Amino acid sequence: MLGTYYYHEIMRKTIVAFGTLFNQIYIRHDDGDGNLYNELKVPLAYGPSQKFLARIEQQGDLNKPVQITLPRMSFEMNGIQYDSTRKTGITQTFKAVDKNTAAVKKVFMPVPYNINFELNILSKLNDDALQIVEQILPYFQPSFNVTIDLISSIGEKRDVPIVLDSISFQDDYEGDFSTRRALIYTLRFTAKTYMFGPVADSSEGLIKKVQVDYYADTNTQTAKREVRYTATPKALTDKNNDGVVNAADDALLGPDDDFGFNETTTFFSDSKTYSPTQQKDI
Repeated sequence: MLGTYYYHEIMRKTIVAFGTLFNQIYIRHDDGDGNLYNELKVPLAYGPSQKFLARIEQQGDLNKPVQITLPRMSFEMNGIQYDSTRKTGITQTFKAVDKNTAAVKKVFMPVPYNINFELNILSKLNDDALQIVEQILPYFQPSFNVTIDLISSIGEKRDVPIVLDSISFQDDYEGDFSTRRALIYTLRFTAKTYMFGPVADSSEGLIKKVQVDYYADTNTQTAKREVRYTATPKALTDKNNDGVVNAADDALLGPDDDFGFNETTTFFSDSKTYSPTQQKDI
């Protein structure tokens, strides 16, 4: 099992999706008459808040006359835990179609994991920080769903709830008047995502026939079939380009094709039963 290489980039996609939520936040400044005189898109970067605080406090040299500008935001992934409340059967599988080859794949049910994120809002003015916070909080009640294409090859998309866990505030101003002030709002989130294992080829193939036998006897031990219902896919277009739509086109149907059904009802009085293992009446 271990040693089979696969990489769905699920954690990377979750990090990107989380950051994308906050990359279009603006702040505005008005004059005394309420007229807009400045609008700024708040920069967003991946990394811990300590790194940006260190850059704020450092002295600018001749090559860097401008220090880091505020306000800005930073975020980082700072934890991952297994979520037992969303556990599913470890042996359950489902079928999916590979977008590139149209082959049927077998995929084990995903494992639920929670990824913890921390979003830091750094600002010199409290009003700037409040503008940013107020544009974020209404969307989390306390969660916000983001659709992520977890496995692109089979089109496995899932809604990942991102839950706002807590909010804290910190004023890092210490020292004399030459020291730069930094107001920090810290928002902690949990993304409830899923981890998938390798996508394997399905040995069973597509199901192209459904057969059900009915019986009237209520004793299931002695009951014999009386009516058989069979359904198979029916092509709606000429798949082999021979000018007609017939059974030959039915055999060429794939999982992504639009199709109808051939339905057959057969009555029996021979008191036989169908053996799934031998695939015949006995």
